[in-house]
Amino acid sequence: MTDVVTPGVGVPAPGGVSRSELPGGLRVLTEAVPGVRSVSLGIWIGVGSRDETPTQAGAAHYLEHLLFKGTTTRTASSIAEDFDAVGGDLNAFTAKEHTCYYAQVLDTDLPLAVRVLADVVTDALLTPADVELERGVVLEEIAMRDDDPEDLLGELFDEVIFGEHPLGRPVIGSEESIRGMRRDVLHDFWRGEYTTPRMVVAAAGNLVHAEVVELVGSALAAASARAGSASPSTPRRGEGFVLAPAPGLVLRPDDTEQAHLMLGVPGVSRHDPRRTALSVLNTALGGGPSSRLFQEVRERRGLAYSVYSQHIGYADAGVLSVYAGCAPDRLDEVTKVVRSVLAEVAADGLTPAEIARAQGNLRGGLVLGLEDTPSRMNRLGRSELDHGRQRTIAESLDRISAVTAEEVDEVARELLSAPLTVAVVGPYDDEEDLPGTVRDP
Repeated sequence: MTDVVTPGVGVPAPGGVSRSELPGGLRVLTEAVPGVRSVSLGIWIGVGSRDETPTQAGAAHYLEHLLFKGTTTRTASSIAEDFDAVGGDLNAFTAKEHTCYYAQVLDTDLPLAVRVLADVVTDALLTPADVELERGVVLEEIAMRDDDPEDLLGELFDEVIFGEHPLGRPVIGSEESIRGMRRDVLHDFWRGEYTTPRMVVAAAGNLVHAEVVELVGSALAAASARAGSASPSTPRRGEGFVLAPAPGLVLRPDDTEQAHLMLGVPGVSRHDPRRTALSVLNTALGGGPSSRLFQEVRERRGLAYSVYSQHIGYADAGVLSVYAGCAPDRLDEVTKVVRSVLAEVAADGLTPAEIARAQGNLRGGLVLGLEDTPSRMNRLGRSELDHGRQRTIAESLDRISAVTAEEVDEVARELLSAPLTVAVVGPYDDEEDLPGTVRDP
């Protein structure tokens, strides 16, 4: 399919999605959703915390705060007032491989949303005063993270499993990196990385593709001109980094009422053909109330209120992990049960009933998760950045249904037999205070 078109002319993609390429490598994707009166719009940038140098650590998230502080034509208060006046929502989020600035408004207010988001992303001021003001806000956010044991645990786990690789650094940065962040570092990162070839504008709701293209083309004309004749960036495929299975343990002593445990192994990248089989495995393992871990840890033994597994796939690596929060005196038993479940699944695989339930869970979750315009907008933006194409809902459902028991068992044997990486946050002074089941990765 030829995607390059003139502004205002859309190429229909699978599933009723239209895609256009504008000058400067800027891409616009839309999906008309019948029966709604809203539009969700996002400007996605294929840049995240893994693209930062140690000196820039936390810059993408810092910018998420700063870009809303004012542009050459708008003050921070006027941005907030404009959206409050129409009952709209305006926000952003930063991840390890991408950043998104987004809005949800009534369909009649779409021009406002496009103009404001374009200004915020490409025409911000980044004044020294605002840099200092938001420095304190980001440091407070880091302090809040440190007060949330589950959030802190996830970052500690990434730190030990990824080591020195940028994927091991917190998206939010560290207290040290944020205190030392200079305005010129932030400005250079913003201007150097937030370019139109790396941008995808995604919109879903009551809209007309050609009208969205016209609005976006006008609002981002200056940014597109800076990129000249550049083509869209291709999907990230990684940089030759492969996460090798290796045991590791990290403890963060904390005066908490619970012990928070995370253990896991390397998973697969989002480009790996085994990723759908791994999604089935993960769902059966710890994705819901009927999952093996939930039943064994909570329902049969009452050892923990919260227990689940998750898989996160990046461009060139992935992580499959299990979380459990329990009373400190139950950490030993919880760890034994989790280890036992992982060993059993690695050795014997899943039952046909477990696989069928997991496939049904994934299919239902996929469809139900696209019942609103923000979810559809997110799917458009992520798919374009991550894969450079849109997969129809039918294609995705078929991929899930096509997964065989042999494929699930094979990925379980390969991944769950690897040495475990373990992270703990809880009331322990040092690693010697941890049960032997935890200290023996």
